[in-house]
Amino acid sequence: MTDNVVRDAFFALHHGLPRQGPGSDSTTLRLLSLVGPLPERPRVLDLGCGPGRSALLLAAETGGEVTAVDLHEPFLDELRAAAKARGLAGRIHPANADMGELPHQDASFDLIWAESSAYSIGFDEALRRWKRLLAPGGSLVLTECEWTTADPSPEARAFWEPHYALRTTEENVRACTGAGYSVLGVHRQPESDWDEYYGPLAERADAADPQAPGMADALAGTRAELAMRRDHGEDYGYTGYALRPATSWPTRPESAADAAAVHAVNAAAFPTQAEADLVEATPTRGCPACRTSPRRRTAPWRRTR
Repeated sequence: MTDNVVRDAFFALHHGLPRQGPGSDSTTLRLLSLVGPLPERPRVLDLGCGPGRSALLLAAETGGEVTAVDLHEPFLDELRAAAKARGLAGRIHPANADMGELPHQDASFDLIWAESSAYSIGFDEALRRWKRLLAPGGSLVLTECEWTTADPSPEARAFWEPHYALRTTEENVRACTGAGYSVLGVHRQPESDWDEYYGPLAERADAADPQAPGMADALAGTRAELAMRRDHGEDYGYTGYALRPATSWPTRPESAADAAAVHAVNAAAFPTQAEADLVEATPTRGCPACRTSPRRRTAPWRRTR
């Protein structure tokens, strides 16, 4: 029996289910709130969208245009039907593509979203590959399965380690900052998010025909996964990360044209005009690059264009 047959049976178990991974509408909204204000009509990229539960909610909540990417065309067909039924067909654009080799141009999106899907290419690869797609001020939201205890059980390790190396939240936060992101927020998904996924999946597995091609193997894997969560669910869980590329704020010497604006900022920063006048009169010391004038000549809040 080929891997493709088992894969098709696995997908058959998931067609029509409300979710294809642990999650909930409340978690999606919570993660969206961590991002902060978005443009009026944001460009959103939902990676590994499946039938589009998150894509539909993001389109409705943000008022934006959502490009929804998945490699399984039947899931995209489900999304097209759901978007049409909800009057969102004009703002949701399903695309059959590989999230590891995306065709989009740099700085194409204000928000990139990946719930329960980054594992397909790995957390670190997702951080690296998707960063170029973010427009200035754009944000990345992704969820990752990780250890929730410092000492996971041998059974949990034996289940996960041959397939995917889990880390702790602290390790993943370090990976985010090391990849050049600021962490806007972290959200540990509640157990109810697993119930929303595993409850319907368990019912589907009980009703499936084990004689169908590949289904016996697909059912065995699914039931092992359900049993692991039941017996060792305290060892691991999903965590959501809201990230934004860290901004570098370069400085430059102040020019004569900057003087009035710099004085205005100093005046606004202090209780009286006297403090601003003192800054104007104080010679700059210590930094050789700033010794271009008897007064402060660096405007650190100004970007170099």
